[in-house]
Amino acid sequence: MSNPQPHSDSALRITEIFYSLQGEARTVGLPTVFVRLTGCPLRCVYCDTEYAFSGGALFSAQQICDQVATHSPRYVTVTGGEPLAQPNCLPLLTQLCDAGYEVSLETGGAMSLAGVDSRVVTVLDLKTPASGEMERNDYANIPLLKAHDQVKFVICDRQDYEWARFKLDEYQLPGKVADILFSPSHAQLQGRDLAEWILADNLPVRMQLQLHKILWDDKPGH
Repeated sequence: MSNPQPHSDSALRITEIFYSLQGEARTVGLPTVFVRLTGCPLRCVYCDTEYAFSGGALFSAQQICDQVATHSPRYVTVTGGEPLAQPNCLPLLTQLCDAGYEVSLETGGAMSLAGVDSRVVTVLDLKTPASGEMERNDYANIPLLKAHDQVKFVICDRQDYEWARFKLDEYQLPGKVADILFSPSHAQLQGRDLAEWILADNLPVRMQLQLHKILWDDKPGH
């Protein structure tokens, strides 16, 4: 990622732009350009992107789109940090959609989805009790979810699993969104345990392991 000159009014602070395989969600395994915005108001105990809390460089939306285009991608994911913590994320999402990409947004659930372009696939990460940030969930986002969106739960233990299972019923998530994703927290919960719980309860969810961690061991830029 090159280091551009700062732009003020429409700038976004970017930690990295990179091309890799999507590690999770519905498009797992597909070549994708990731635009990682800097900054996050949450401090989840299992966070794997603490390097994106600060620093980065200022880019205009056009500079971001120009770098994305060098990879000729079909899929683009805007992530963080927490991308919606920067107001200029919203026009960036629209510009990426206008460019013809299939755009997804990875967001932590504490920031409003109001104003997100309807073409964007939102992956909403509802924070579980063991994340340490459950109280930050903004449940007003649930009615804003679209049929093609996805809801993600990172499961750290059995209590998290039961909490997430309750939320499925409380907000009638099956049928509301395209996918409900259950992920075992890396190094905290064995994937086999989560798989067995899901099977025992016959939950209408998609279990996922984070492909990028399996392939590249959490190395930034992958």
